[in-house]
Amino acid sequence: MALLPILHYPDPRLHKVAKPVQVVDDRIRQLVRDMAETMYDAPGVGLAATQVDVHERVVVIDVSEESNNLLVLINPEITWKSDEQQVYEEGCLSVPGVYDEVKRSARIHVRALNEQGEPFEFDADGLLAVCVQHELDHLLGKVFVEYLSSLKQNRIKTKIRKQEREALKA
Repeated sequence: MALLPILHYPDPRLHKVAKPVQVVDDRIRQLVRDMAETMYDAPGVGLAATQVDVHERVVVIDVSEESNNLLVLINPEITWKSDEQQVYEEGCLSVPGVYDEVKRSARIHVRALNEQGEPFEFDADGLLAVCVQHELDHLLGKVFVEYLSSLKQNRIKTKIRKQEREALKA
């Protein structure tokens, strides 16, 4: 397994739309293992392949307290969203140190393939629903800060560029 480099906003590669996985094979299973290791190491609760510069529809999520309940979503799609909305404070491994409130559907129904290529479906609410919606946005080339005002987006870009400059000096 390997730790993968995570792209940071506003990297334009984060805006690429991911293509469907054609075959769930050993290459995809290795990507899943590497993504999981990267997510746990970061540490985070979700990671989309887009964030590690692989533009295929693959997501790993683990919202468990013990970080021991990995959910693998290949070619995921949300087939239903509730009209009820909830606001959660979100963060993102591609936007380090930035947290802000985003309004999303409170409940969703998801269809995907597992790492054996078998189809499955599930309902999600709470943090899992937020996380799935957040990660699927990445597959569509959207970063959570794009839900924020343009003023906040510009402040975030400035903050991240400053952090990157300081990291280069260190």
